[in-house]
Amino acid sequence: MNLTHLAAARAEAGKPIRVGLIGAGKFGSMFLAQVPTTKGIEVAAIADLDVGRAQRSCREVGWTDGHVGSVAFTDDSSSLFTRDDVEVVVEATGNPAAGVDHALLAIEHGKHIVMVNVEADVLAGAYLAEQARRAGVVYSMAYGDQPALTAELIDWARATGFTVVAAGKGTKYLPVYNTVTPDDVWDHYGLTQEEAADAGMNPRMFNSFLDGTKSALEMAAIANACDLTPPSDGLLFPPCGVDDLPHILRPQSAGGVLEQSGMVEVVSCVERDGRPVFRDLRWGVYVVLEALNDYAAGCFRQYGLKTDDSGRFAAMYKPFHLIGLELNISIMSAALRGEPTGQTRRFAGDVVAVAKRALKAGEILDGEGGYTVWGKLLPAADSLARRALPIGLAHGVALVNDIAAGQIVTWDDVAARDNRTISIRRAMEAAA
Repeated sequence: MNLTHLAAARAEAGKPIRVGLIGAGKFGSMFLAQVPTTKGIEVAAIADLDVGRAQRSCREVGWTDGHVGSVAFTDDSSSLFTRDDVEVVVEATGNPAAGVDHALLAIEHGKHIVMVNVEADVLAGAYLAEQARRAGVVYSMAYGDQPALTAELIDWARATGFTVVAAGKGTKYLPVYNTVTPDDVWDHYGLTQEEAADAGMNPRMFNSFLDGTKSALEMAAIANACDLTPPSDGLLFPPCGVDDLPHILRPQSAGGVLEQSGMVEVVSCVERDGRPVFRDLRWGVYVVLEALNDYAAGCFRQYGLKTDDSGRFAAMYKPFHLIGLELNISIMSAALRGEPTGQTRRFAGDVVAVAKRALKAGEILDGEGGYTVWGKLLPAADSLARRALPIGLAHGVALVNDIAAGQIVTWDDVAARDNRTISIRRAMEAAA
């Protein structure tokens, strides 16, 4: 509640928080839209593979030519980390390998880093966060994205003395979505390819939202940051509106769908037959909490909180998330308080590559949101025991075995590889 005052004090002292942004896509553009109206934050440099696009993005969100001219634009992301005028780096590329490299550069050069790149965080976040803690810099989830917003609700629930039974987000999901490709993704969003292109919507990115991969990644990030447990065989995606959260997302022993208390899960805004869920949570986040005594349960009822039929399970939720429009919270928290808005603490959940269709030896996997694989959430221990290939490493790699549709791809199914990202992943696994 004091971030604006702290940021204003920095501005008045002539020391605003100076930010370097890597990736001026949709998330980055939404952040840039807020910069001119935020006291205490300035963008010093923007790195993007297409510098012209980055400059156009600034103008499209309302920046003046003078404001654009005050920023250093580059296609060399590594140059941001050696700049004396960059205090916080925002990593918004969505590329797992690039994200790992950028996080390591930030740590090496003493910069705080806000990881919009959940793909990199799930792939190697436990390792990266530990390195950042040792170096005395902040490694943070991105406020505005659902993992950080969920982590905030979880922290609230625990800080007030409640047990967290479940936490997660809403989305639109049907089982058939697991096999959707970029060619037919817009049919499920009710858009034409032309309408999507005009809006600057990337089919692979939006396909990863639809086919379950992004949900799996975000739930893994929450599990890893908040000491929660992933489901044993992937997310259930139960249809559920906000009023039914405490009824459905309670343990099976209490009549719900969860294997146990303390799990991550995603709720769908459509019933399995396609009908809309009443009062859905498609764009929001939630936490289900349990009162551990009769007095607290009685207070739930007295103050109008929706509960299950026992009166002991209740839910709190936020019905929306505004991604990049909210990112300033992470930037200010890192620079002014030295605190992350959510941070990986352990390797609890992993997201593994599953074949969308029958695949043949010699085919090249194309990763998140593509034509060949989708990402399934598993407990990290199970992923390691199965030698499952992480979705973050399932791009540009050749199969050496045939893979049946719906089968998990393993390390034994792909051609041997060795690079820095894999080495860091292995180091994280060894420390788990």
